[in-house]
Amino acid sequence: MKIAIVLGTSRRNGNTANLVEYFIEQYPAQCTLFHLSNYDIAPYDYNFNNQDDDFLPLITNIIENYDAIILASPVYWYAPSAQMKVFMDRLSDLLVINKPLGRKLKGMSAGVIATGVVSKPNTCFEEIFRATFNYLHMPYIGMLYCTYADEIENIASHQQYLDKHVSTYVTTAFA
Repeated sequence: MKIAIVLGTSRRNGNTANLVEYFIEQYPAQCTLFHLSNYDIAPYDYNFNNQDDDFLPLITNIIENYDAIILASPVYWYAPSAQMKVFMDRLSDLLVINKPLGRKLKGMSAGVIATGVVSKPNTCFEEIFRATFNYLHMPYIGMLYCTYADEIENIASHQQYLDKHVSTYVTTAFA
């Protein structure tokens, strides 16, 4: 299974980026990272005046070449990062002006990787993803969430913690 991981975070070496890198290290042959900071993606526009940005080439690559997509974001105020929200909003392009491409999302597995300061994120965070994937008829494989509250300030330095969470996620999501 080829997995596209789309990372939306403002900190290249932050906890979410570290968790994604750790995940990729465990499954390097299957995973490819797409860091949204490397792309120029404009916000959704009802007049579609944003078609010269990087969204369409990026999503086309993902849809045409991968079996699953994992969206990775820190939890910011109960929601995904601004970069991730813009990316997700642009999926609307695939429902209006790029319908043939959008139809190819149907059946593609989709999941979430996230980090935050609370031990368990508020349900509204995951629901944004779950509802989006459900609307697009993408089987939801669940969320890998790790906290960095209290004693875990840098999740990358906690090998045992990561091993447990990543292996549990992979076992349930990709079984």
